[in-house]
Amino acid sequence: MSAIAERYRKVLCEVADAADVAGRDPAEVTVIAVTKTVGVSEVRQAIAAGVHDFGENRAQEFTGKQGLFPHERWHFIGSLQTNKVKQVVGRAELIHSVDSLHLLTAVDARAREAGVVQPVLLQVNVSHEASKHGMEFEEAEECVRAACGLPGVLVRGLMTMAPLGRPESARWVFRECADWMGRLQSMHCDAVDLCELSMGMSNDFRVAIEEGATIVRVGRALFGR
Repeated sequence: MSAIAERYRKVLCEVADAADVAGRDPAEVTVIAVTKTVGVSEVRQAIAAGVHDFGENRAQEFTGKQGLFPHERWHFIGSLQTNKVKQVVGRAELIHSVDSLHLLTAVDARAREAGVVQPVLLQVNVSHEASKHGMEFEEAEECVRAACGLPGVLVRGLMTMAPLGRPESARWVFRECADWMGRLQSMHCDAVDLCELSMGMSNDFRVAIEEGATIVRVGRALFGR
């Protein structure tokens, strides 16, 4: 068994343990292998270990790896500039990082041009950190309303990033993000299908799952330092 396969087995065990604590089915949680700075060989090893969801945060790396492994599910998880939208739309299983109405409309325009409907998540800044991308609640609410008139996008949920530090100190961020999602779900907008919460990374994904994460993004926990 490769080191990556062994780490993946450990991650799945920790996902199962966290889901059990929360009274959830581990099958509700998707593990995304973050391949930032990771080479093709490591991606192949991860696939051999059973990983099928991968995340990239730069458009050039995303298109390169997605082109090499087109049968896997590739997520775009990094900050997306409007001039890079064309490279990602229609190729991403899910864009996690729509952080403004301007970007949402740009994704919609490209998707309609390409004849696809692009699933996206709204990136929200629950912790209100100036150093982090993401919308405040009112902006997310505006995007949900706007999505009713944007046939090229399907808003599937929210993504957030917690402050670095001890995992337990991130709990309130994940709990608040889940609360934001509940408030947005109550809008009952036909253009959204709010069911995904992308939150939690290598150091805090267990806490995120306990607070409702359906997607966790892990790099170091799978590929090492």
